[in-house]
Amino acid sequence: MAQIIDGKKISAEIRKEIAEEVKAMKAEGINPGLAVIIVGENPASQVYVRNKGKACEEVGIYSEIIAMPEETTEEALLAKIAELNERKEISGILVQLPLPKHINEASVIAAISPDKDVDAFSEVNVGKIMIGNHRFLPCTPAGVMELITRSGISIEGKNAVVIGRSNIVGKPQAMLLLHANATVTVCHSRTKNLAEVCRTADILVVAIGKADFVTADMVKPGAVVIDVGMNRKANGKLTGDVDYAGVSEVAGYITPVPGGVGPMTITMLLKNTLTAAREQNI
Repeated sequence: MAQIIDGKKISAEIRKEIAEEVKAMKAEGINPGLAVIIVGENPASQVYVRNKGKACEEVGIYSEIIAMPEETTEEALLAKIAELNERKEISGILVQLPLPKHINEASVIAAISPDKDVDAFSEVNVGKIMIGNHRFLPCTPAGVMELITRSGISIEGKNAVVIGRSNIVGKPQAMLLLHANATVTVCHSRTKNLAEVCRTADILVVAIGKADFVTADMVKPGAVVIDVGMNRKANGKLTGDVDYAGVSEVAGYITPVPGGVGPMTITMLLKNTLTAAREQNI
């Protein structure tokens, strides 16, 4: 039976460290601040944004939630971002995705100053991750790395397989594992013999958005299985991309859903906000 990697517990430990660091920074006269922009009334986005505000409050980071109506023009949103780029008390800026269809996501991401891009989505920050000279890391992949390392699992020399090649999780996750000296394979919808490839993994990270997709026969005995997925079944129950019941009988370590990767994402956003605040006050 696999050992459970408890994201709630590890997230709470990191937030305690962040709160201490915020206290120390404030003593130096540095006040970290995060601005979160939400456009429209997507219920899931509203929950995420509220949770980000609560997390900031918990660790002592100043936060502003800027709610803009669904019909907001791209020009108005870009003007708001330009204003926040100039405000000294705002260390980090995050625009909650998805955006309404009439707004170009790429233009919005490009408008955020790379120094305040705490999601690490801008081309500048993505390029820095590629060459290993990063200031900020995308929050979910960074959270995955913390879960692995804080569980005492060595990455160096291991075979790592990432299922999913999104810009937000799959691609940066592969780069972070590579920087940690794993041998990395990225799988996707066109991969041949997927189950066979997955069985080579000492560390398997799954981020595809398909409920219970990875089954026990796809997992190497004793492997570390990290489930980034968050899917809602017809009965309303949350499940990941991994068949937890079956895979936990084979894996050495596994993250549950919920309570695994999820709590780490906002925690790493807080960490990025601190990094931004410190760099802006050097």
